[in-house]
Amino acid sequence: MPEIATNTSPILPHKEAEDQVISPWKEGWKSFKKNKVALVGLGIVLFFILIAIFAPLIAPYSFEGQKLSDKHLAPSAEHWFGTDEFGRDILSRVIYGSRISIGVGFLSVAGSVLVGSFLGIIAGYYGKWIDTIISRVFDIILAFPSILLAIAVVAVLGPSLRNALIAIAIVNVPIFGRLLRSRVLTVKEEEYVTAAKAIGMGDGRILLHHVLPNSLAPIIVQGTLAIATAIIECAALGFLGLGAQPPAPEWGKMLADSRSFIIQAPWTVLFPGLAIMLTVLGFNLMGDGLRDALDPRMKN
Repeated sequence: MPEIATNTSPILPHKEAEDQVISPWKEGWKSFKKNKVALVGLGIVLFFILIAIFAPLIAPYSFEGQKLSDKHLAPSAEHWFGTDEFGRDILSRVIYGSRISIGVGFLSVAGSVLVGSFLGIIAGYYGKWIDTIISRVFDIILAFPSILLAIAVVAVLGPSLRNALIAIAIVNVPIFGRLLRSRVLTVKEEEYVTAAKAIGMGDGRILLHHVLPNSLAPIIVQGTLAIATAIIECAALGFLGLGAQPPAPEWGKMLADSRSFIIQAPWTVLFPGLAIMLTVLGFNLMGDGLRDALDPRMKN
């Protein structure tokens, strides 16, 4: 009886076949992990985020507790970062200040991403007079230096941390709007978008399921870098007295309150300034690493 030929070639299980397909996000994460400088930035960011989350457990004193007899004490075992002109522990104020600075950075950028992405997608996808109006609004906002525009907005709304957050968000809206507009102009010409239109898929589903997912990488990179800028702008507004109001331990406000004592008690300026510098440095290093990992043009 003749033997029946059988196919002896191995058939990969479905799961193994899926594992062989590496998603762009997994590939980007692998590339990011190889960048030691970016990992340092990620470590700095996570360090300050953990400090902000667990501030009540870490801070040795209350950020607003005053003791005039202990004013301008130099760094010591009792007060690691020294004390300010009211005898408040600077370490505790720096720790609690991380909540304000990082919180403003994340919330303002989140608002900018939501509003800017919506306007940018609408302008890029529909074009015509909608694109013209939205683009001109972006151009008008970008015509002003960001910090001056933020100062103007806070001056109109009134000095407070909430209004500073709103001002920083408004300043950054055109950045994400123009980024998404340029991305949508490219994505909407792709074959899969044309195929979605051909089968009768609505504009809303196309934008949510095809355009937006393929535009997330530049948003993530720009958002990370924008957080660093937002922290600097928050500190600048606080330094000018337009941001957080006393006794809130905002880093920029701490610098403003201590500038008269920079010779007598330099530690009152040194440690809040270092906190701003390290936080911004961490976000910038992480943002550069994300750009190298997620931007195909940066890969060999």
